[in-house]
Amino acid sequence: MDPNLQYWQSNDKSFLSRLRLWFHILDPKSILSSEAEIQNARILLRNDGNQHKNNKVADAWLLSLSSVHTDTGAVISPVFRPQVLLPISAPLVVASLIPHKGVKPALFWQFLLQTYCAGFNHANRNATATLDNKTSLKQSLLITGTVAYSTCAGALPQIIVQRFKLLNAVTETFSRSVLPIPLSACLAAFSVMVVRSEEADNGIRVFDSNGNAVGVSKKAGSKAVKETTISRATLFGTTAAVPSLLLVLLKRAKFVQRNPMLSAPVRHISTAIVFGLMIPVSFSLFPQLGKIKREDLEDELQSLASDGELFYHRGL
Repeated sequence: MDPNLQYWQSNDKSFLSRLRLWFHILDPKSILSSEAEIQNARILLRNDGNQHKNNKVADAWLLSLSSVHTDTGAVISPVFRPQVLLPISAPLVVASLIPHKGVKPALFWQFLLQTYCAGFNHANRNATATLDNKTSLKQSLLITGTVAYSTCAGALPQIIVQRFKLLNAVTETFSRSVLPIPLSACLAAFSVMVVRSEEADNGIRVFDSNGNAVGVSKKAGSKAVKETTISRATLFGTTAAVPSLLLVLLKRAKFVQRNPMLSAPVRHISTAIVFGLMIPVSFSLFPQLGKIKREDLEDELQSLASDGELFYHRGL
């Protein structure tokens, strides 16, 4: 079992402990760390990883958890590390949720957002489902199709408004403010399900309580994808919902009625803030080292497992 999983096994017992840990992992200062620094951190952990009170060891753990893929031991591309999700995605999320004057700008921003989300999901998947950590042609086509479909579906509110310009105010408000909420959640979930479909199709590695690999389980793969799907839908659904609700409440205030131009900056700023706060919350909803009961596994694995439950890397 990779040192990262061993750390998660000891430190993600509750939602609050995971949330506190993710706030530290997502510290943007580690973005600038070089590959050599990351490898040195891993060497330090192999030698002195149990000295958690040592500041150098504690920093090394955070660097390893945020920058090294748990399944392969390889350094994750800087643009797809967890601590980079906010600075890269926040502008794309804000731009994708604002009302556009035409369909082309909506398609453009949706394309950038969905492309990055697909790349992030793929880079942080459970890599034990693929041979030699290589993406198959089938999966590459599925990822491309996911981006294309999600781009068009994400621009649907703008397409409706442009296509039916004679809509009444209620219908236009629904398309602008209400429809993007479930749509954002569904598209985020859809991206995870398709991009990481190989985990359910091929299975992922499961471990016993001592960290020994027991085998490969499709049911554990399905559970890992399901949990991450819920996590990502929560992130994007909440990010779309809270600013819309806030604007509804603010429009009743007299100072906003006198200054309607305030609505736009409030929407943009609140979207970025909610997205930033929801990232560690969504990452903490489920443990990184997931558990699955022995009786829920395939028959051939039940006979191999001596423990009552096994563990798997959920991915991100």
